[in-house]
Amino acid sequence: MGNFIPWDSQPLELWTEKYAEGKQINVNGHLTHFIEKGTGPPVLLIHGFFLDSQMWAPNIDALAEHFRVLAMDLWGFGYSTREPMDYSYQLFADQVWGFMDALGIERASIVGQSMGGGTAMLFCIQHPNRVDKLVLVDASGMPDNLPLTAKFLNFAGVGKFLMGLKTNAIRKKNLADFWIHRRENLTDEYFEQTTRFHKVEGTGQAMLSILRKKFFYTLGEEIPKLAVLDVPVLLVWGAEDKSVPLERGRELHTLLPASRLEVFEGAGHVPNYEEADRFNKLAVEFLK
Repeated sequence: MGNFIPWDSQPLELWTEKYAEGKQINVNGHLTHFIEKGTGPPVLLIHGFFLDSQMWAPNIDALAEHFRVLAMDLWGFGYSTREPMDYSYQLFADQVWGFMDALGIERASIVGQSMGGGTAMLFCIQHPNRVDKLVLVDASGMPDNLPLTAKFLNFAGVGKFLMGLKTNAIRKKNLADFWIHRRENLTDEYFEQTTRFHKVEGTGQAMLSILRKKFFYTLGEEIPKLAVLDVPVLLVWGAEDKSVPLERGRELHTLLPASRLEVFEGAGHVPNYEEADRFNKLAVEFLK
C-alpha cells in the first residue's frame, strides 16, 4: 500500500486540476463542476449518492449525438465545493435551479439517478415550467429504510473510522453490496473512476452528513404532486437493486400512472452502467 493515497486527503483545487474533465461555475455563491457535450435541446444529468458526474461516462457520448448534455456534480461530490452545507433534496434542487439560471437554460429534460432522481422530482414539482421530460433511474424518494450498512455507518465515530481506513475494501464492498449486481462489472477501472473524488478533502464528511440527515426517503407527500403535472416520466429500474429495490419503483409507477416503467433484468442500482447500450437507446428515444 506504499502508493495508496488516503481518502479525504487531497485539496479540491489540486484534484480538480489533475482529474476534472469539465469546467466550474459559481452557482448561488458555491463552486459547481459540470461536464458539457453536444448541441441541441438541453439534458441535465444528476448523479446519485456516493457517485459523481463520472457515473454517466457510458451514456454522455450517446446522448450528446442528439442533445446538449450537462452532467453536474452536486455540492459535496465530484469537483464541486466541499463547504459544510445543510444537505437536503431542497439544497440540491436549489443548486439545479441556480445551475440552469447561471447557464441561461430556461427549460431542460432531467435524468436523475438515486438521490439525483429524488432531486429531479422535487425540482420538477417546484419548477414544472422548467422541465420538459424526466428520466428517473432507480430514484430514491419513496418511503423506505436505510440499508443496514448505512445505519451502521451512522454510529458515532464508526463511519468516519471505516471510511478513513487506508484500504479500498470498504468502498468495494459497498459497491458490490448495493450498487453493482454483476461482479464482473465491478472492475478496477470502474472502481478507480467512481471513487477518485473520494480522495478530496471533505468528501467523507459530506457523505456521512447526508446519511445522518436521512432524507433519501422523504418525498412520500411530494411525489403525488408530480402525477398532476404535464411532464412525461420514464422510470428505469434495475431488477436486482439492493439500495432502492424494484418494489419502490413499482410503487412510484403506481403513484405516477402516466409514467412508463422499464425494468432491467440482471442490473443493480446503476443500470445505465451495467446495461449502457440498452439505457442509451431507451433514453434517446424517450427524450427525442
